[in-house]
Amino acid sequence: MKKTLTLVLAAITTMGLALSAYADDYITLASTTSTENSGLFDSILPQFEEATGIEVRVVAVGTGQAFEIARRGDADSLLVHDTVGEQRFVANGFASERADVMYNDFVLIGPADDPANISEAQSAAEAFAAIANAEAPFTSRGDDSGTNRAELRLWKNAGVEPDGDWYRELGSGMGPTLNTAAAMDAYVMSDRATWVAFGNRQNLELLFEGDKVLFNQYGSLLLSEEKHPHLKHHLAKQWHNWLLSEEGQQAIADFKVSGQQLFFPNAK
Repeated sequence: MKKTLTLVLAAITTMGLALSAYADDYITLASTTSTENSGLFDSILPQFEEATGIEVRVVAVGTGQAFEIARRGDADSLLVHDTVGEQRFVANGFASERADVMYNDFVLIGPADDPANISEAQSAAEAFAAIANAEAPFTSRGDDSGTNRAELRLWKNAGVEPDGDWYRELGSGMGPTLNTAAAMDAYVMSDRATWVAFGNRQNLELLFEGDKVLFNQYGSLLLSEEKHPHLKHHLAKQWHNWLLSEEGQQAIADFKVSGQQLFFPNAK
C-alpha cells in the first residue's frame, strides 16, 4: 500500500511539473490593434508556435498603451509602430534592442462624395488642410496609438490645430473608429491593413494614399533584463529572432486579405 501511494504521489508530482513547464511555455506580447484586427496574428502565430512550441498571447492596444504595459513589466515583448517612440524606449533603458520587422502605409478614408475634395490633394498636408478648412467630420482614434501619433504629426505638418465640433477624438481602437466614421460619414486615417480587412464600410472609400509621409514602420523590441528580470526573456528572444528570420519574414509576406498583401517584411 505504501509503495502504491509513493508511486501515485510520484506520478502526480511528475504530471504537475510537466503541466507547470507547459504553462510557462508562452509569452505575453503587447502589440497594436492593427496587427490584431487585420488578422496578421491569426496567420503567423500558429506558424511560430509550431516551429518553437511557444504560445504567444497578444494584448492588442494602442502603441502608447503597449509601451506603458511593457514599462511596467507586464509584457514579455513588444511589436508596435512608432519608430521615434521605440528609439526613445531603448534610449531610456526599457528595451535592449529594436529591429525593423515590416511596414505598410496609412491611408485617408472618407465619404464617397468627398465634401473636402481630398482625392484631388497633391500631398497629405494638403488633404488634412482641406478637411480642416471644410470643417468636415473627422474621427480620430485619440488613444495615443501609433496611428494617432502619426495623425497628430500630419495635422502639425499641415499647419492645423484640430479643434471644434467637426473633430471627434474617440479614445478607441482602429476598428471601432472606422465603425464610427462609417456611421457618421466622416473622414478618418487608418493603417491600410485594418482598412482592407474592415467589413462595415457603408459609404466610406479610400480617398487619398501614396505620400511618403504616410509610411508606417513596425518594430520588435527586446525588453530590458536589468529592469525586469522576471520576464521570459529567453522565450521573447526566440519570437524576436523568428520575426527577423527568413521563415518569419516569409510568413509576414504570405499573409493576404482578398488577395492583397497587407504587410511588407523589411528586417535588416
